[in-house]
Amino acid sequence: GHPDSIRQQCHDSLKRLGTDHVDLYYLHRYDKRYPLEDMVGTVSRLIEEGKVGALGLSEMSTDTLLKANKEHPVSAMQTEYSLWTRNAELGVLQACKDIGAAFVAFSPTARKFLTGKLQEPWNLPAGDLRHTMPRFNEENYPKNLQLLQGFLALAEEAGVSPAKLSIAWVLAQGEHIIALPGTTSFEHMRENANAGRVQIDADIIHRAGELINQQTVQGPRYNPTAQADIDTEEF
Repeated sequence: GHPDSIRQQCHDSLKRLGTDHVDLYYLHRYDKRYPLEDMVGTVSRLIEEGKVGALGLSEMSTDTLLKANKEHPVSAMQTEYSLWTRNAELGVLQACKDIGAAFVAFSPTARKFLTGKLQEPWNLPAGDLRHTMPRFNEENYPKNLQLLQGFLALAEEAGVSPAKLSIAWVLAQGEHIIALPGTTSFEHMRENANAGRVQIDADIIHRAGELINQQTVQGPRYNPTAQADIDTEEF
């Protein structure tokens, strides 16, 4: 978060990319050791210099978003958002709409949970981030799998894959929302890219939201150590 580091990281990225300009530069975390105004101001100057096109924020609260936007217009807010992670509904989703910023929803398939293809996350390779997440541990995940059967039935009723239904649900929450699913295969990339084109009955979208939400999912999103670095609102 130090202004010198923000500038240096930008220059290093430009060099690695072989370009003199990036369209969107994220302040990926709110480093509270430094004034937000200084962090945003540094990106603002990079924009003035033509090295950056627009300012983005990631995993920050409504108050932080609005505070940053007073210093320089925020073009995008990237935050985890899916059926089982609803923190953005506490304010950030609406705030993005109010200021004209895109809301970029990462992990819209709930880190593979909503695809129906992850049955035993404790067998994931060593170093996988999900090993550190309480929702995926051996106590909570079996309980969450009980919700999955109903979701798979809804996807079958809609005539789409579970991944498409999960992404379609995210996109249905606002026209300013962009879904950003992760993938390791071209097949899944093509499937995910087409999720925004499918027509799903509004009742199925509603029932999916009633089935899987912050009240029915077991376990917090992050462990206490990881959560300490996150600025988003919590239920």
